[in-house]
Amino acid sequence: MTVSPSPNTLLTPPDLHPEMELVMRVMPMPADANGNGDIFGGWIMSQVDLAGCVLPGRISRGRIATIAVNEFVFRNAMSVGDLLTLYARVTRIGNTSITVHVEAWAERRPSDPILVKVTEANLTYVAIDQNGKPRPVRPA
Repeated sequence: MTVSPSPNTLLTPPDLHPEMELVMRVMPMPADANGNGDIFGGWIMSQVDLAGCVLPGRISRGRIATIAVNEFVFRNAMSVGDLLTLYARVTRIGNTSITVHVEAWAERRPSDPILVKVTEANLTYVAIDQNGKPRPVRPA
């Protein structure tokens, strides 16, 4: 999905999806790119995982671990110079797990900005205790 804003107005994904929360922004560096100048998919995946754990960590008030990547779809390439902005929303809270939907957007061309959806993913995190064992999401 590409968003082309009117002059001087840059829409953000929350404008498109108000239930999404900004959880992270990061600028990829040349070391994160392959020989074609595109950012490695694995780098993007790691940023999505870091962004995805923000809300579950806040909700569970403790340690969490990624237990599943339920879906991960790359929509567009990302290049050095793009600003990666990640938005998330909780889609399910279980007894010990929390599932999150994450969207990653690239902001391109600072002089004439456009937003391009890079990827979207659904990830599940499990709340864990100090021994790494599952614990209830809602602390007592």
